[in-house]
Amino acid sequence: MVIIATDSAADFEMNELEEMNVTYLPMSVSFGDDSYLENISISKEQFFERLKTDEHFPKTSQPSPALFEDLFNKAKENGDEVVYLPLSTGLSGDYHTAMSVRNMVDYDGIYVIDTLTCTGGQRLLVEKAVKMRDEGADGKTIAAKMESLKEKTVIYTAMDTLEYLYKNGRLSNTAFYIAQLGHIKPIMHCAFDSEGKAEIVSKHIGLNKAIRYIVERFDSEIPDPEYPIYVMYTYDKSNAYKLADKLKEKGYEISEKQIIPVGATVGAHIGPNACAVAYVKL
Repeated sequence: MVIIATDSAADFEMNELEEMNVTYLPMSVSFGDDSYLENISISKEQFFERLKTDEHFPKTSQPSPALFEDLFNKAKENGDEVVYLPLSTGLSGDYHTAMSVRNMVDYDGIYVIDTLTCTGGQRLLVEKAVKMRDEGADGKTIAAKMESLKEKTVIYTAMDTLEYLYKNGRLSNTAFYIAQLGHIKPIMHCAFDSEGKAEIVSKHIGLNKAIRYIVERFDSEIPDPEYPIYVMYTYDKSNAYKLADKLKEKGYEISEKQIIPVGATVGAHIGPNACAVAYVKL
């Protein structure tokens, strides 16, 4: 048997994971002394409500090494294979922890992929891995496909504010205050580099212009029709609908189930009212 596993940054709902038979390793998020397991003891909506009001800035933590040890040892004992698809190394130490435990368990049937992506991008990889598993592919074949597919998976995110990147220490005081004064809405391009790091590729006055920039990217980075296009949002769905409507005007089908909420792991960095798109390019 091939076990497909991922962490909570992939932003699946618990019922979706159960339906796909995907093993879930939750990240934790804490506000001061209060700690929660993402999507288990705190929902996406509850996280953002607290993010906007709590005096403590949230801290997110990768899954416990004990979770990896339990998963990998059981797979070894049962002769199963594991394909684990964690959040990008540029955003978390999840991948490195999983690799350390894999090396300790010393079992060739464990494949840990640095996805170089997150949220909807992770979702695309996990869904393809599940499809391949269900069609009878072995772990090695699935892992090889993930390594090639991740290079074509892109995310563009329009952020309403740089406040949370600033609070996370990823933005200087000067850059933050200039952006605030100019009402600048940055575009983060999450086609992660070899180190798994994203970059701000464009800045716009007003979110509508930022959304227009994202939609225009589809002219040069054409989506592969084999895969769905996901539109993501943090807390407020209205901006996701604006983005989805613009994509529909260009002839792309975006159903309600393709509009998905982003949780704590990524939301702590980009804040509420952001919208994004994830897809696989040709």
